[in-house]
Amino acid sequence: MEYTRRFGFSGSTLKLIAIATMLIDHTGATVVRALTRRDYIFSDLTTLKHMNQLYTVMRGIGRIAFPIFCFLLVEGFMHTRDVKKYASRLFLFALISEIPFDFALKTNWFYPEKQNVYFTLLIGLLVLWGITLCQGLTSIQLLIMVAGLLAANFLKTDYSYKGVFLIEVLYILRYSRLYQCLGGAAAISWETWAPLSFIPVFFYNGKRGLSLKYFFYWFYPVHLLVLGVVTKLILPALA
Repeated sequence: MEYTRRFGFSGSTLKLIAIATMLIDHTGATVVRALTRRDYIFSDLTTLKHMNQLYTVMRGIGRIAFPIFCFLLVEGFMHTRDVKKYASRLFLFALISEIPFDFALKTNWFYPEKQNVYFTLLIGLLVLWGITLCQGLTSIQLLIMVAGLLAANFLKTDYSYKGVFLIEVLYILRYSRLYQCLGGAAAISWETWAPLSFIPVFFYNGKRGLSLKYFFYWFYPVHLLVLGVVTKLILPALA
């Protein structure tokens, strides 16, 4: 079913909201977190307390990003002309992003205990692709959905099986924007701020908006690399 509104948010606007909140989140997780651990920068306990509060707020704002990306993945799947190319792009950028992800957010540039969010989105896309290829075969569709949850959990992707489950819920409820938003909010309610992401999603106008596809793909690894350099190289050099 096509949803179109005269007013509302285009797909590119939703992506920009997701990118902005993700940047706030990752800046908090890297730069702000690093600063709170440097007593020689913030020796005053009141300032340090405020920095910790800032960290908490920034991480909370960042919870808005992932559900929007999941919603846009479902929309992208429903409108793509070539699922194979879509999946290939996600896989390529999952590989490109892994070292920047580990470098910025983990202890070093190689951290096999956690994989970046592109892998979660890729698994979700493959699940959607699989269940559409098995129309009318409910038992097989259920097995594919469970396999996706297990794969994300096994590979230790960002948001793990809960992220794939959210994608599945958004796809199942795709024929009603209201139910889709309510179901999505419930599926991600374990993240306190995350249900708020479905406010702008509800007002999605069905339009693509600005064509900045590869900007959105590249932003993820590039901003992580920059934050990693600031946190791991520049801040220690200023000590």
